[in-house]
Amino acid sequence: MLYPELFASLEKARWNMADDIAWDRFDASLLSDEQAQTIKMNAITEWSALPATEMFLRDNQDDSDFSAFMSIWFYEEQKHALVLMEYLRRFRPDLLPTEAELHAVRFEFDPAPPLETLMLHFCGEVRLTQWYRRASEWHTEPVIKQIYDTLSRDEARHGGAYLKYMKRAIDRFGVAARQAFSKIGVLMVSGGKAGKPLHPTNLHVNQTLFPNDTVQSRLPDPAWLERWLDQQIQFTREWEEKVMGGILRNLSSLFGQEFKTVTELNRYRKSLASPA
Repeated sequence: MLYPELFASLEKARWNMADDIAWDRFDASLLSDEQAQTIKMNAITEWSALPATEMFLRDNQDDSDFSAFMSIWFYEEQKHALVLMEYLRRFRPDLLPTEAELHAVRFEFDPAPPLETLMLHFCGEVRLTQWYRRASEWHTEPVIKQIYDTLSRDEARHGGAYLKYMKRAIDRFGVAARQAFSKIGVLMVSGGKAGKPLHPTNLHVNQTLFPNDTVQSRLPDPAWLERWLDQQIQFTREWEEKVMGGILRNLSSLFGQEFKTVTELNRYRKSLASPA
């Protein structure tokens, strides 16, 4: 089982919201209204770990090890929402999300193949690691800069945990796991290359609710994410290449074959479907 090992390692890295965030360093002169609004949107987006966890538990009923890991992932992701809300409660209470705004992003996700979903969320953690790193650089107020840096480190650790379950899946399911992971890898890297970065929160997940079936579509400002990335934190091509490079490097390690480009990964994916 991976859960005991992951519990121990993530427990060692766990930060305390009361003691490890330098709340007393807050400088109101360095927080703009525009920046504060983005904190609210990110807080609500992080709250969507709730329906994602419900999806994972539903679709992995035959995997108690991974389901137990969800207790850690869910706790830490909801803690992300909470620390952002605590920041607003202390310093911009007028922007604190309402319970209705939080509940709006709790909706049922359609069932999906567990291996593809695992890879999708691994890529999401790689991407969010870099988004939050860039957000920390963009912000000027020191407390929120520290918070985003802290969240980025958590997301990187979560990506590492998902990768361990991906390695286990290859041991268990062989080619089927390689096919699932390479397929989603090509999709996620190609999306970033085309200037349309994909993340679990902006993908359609409930056919009956379409088009209001992405997390982002259910935010108070559905157009926020694209504006945040392009105009505010300016997640440029250089930063996008960090995401794509991270996915390709990890898949290279996972599959034991080097992929420098999405074309090479796609060629590998196609080879898995070819007769031996």
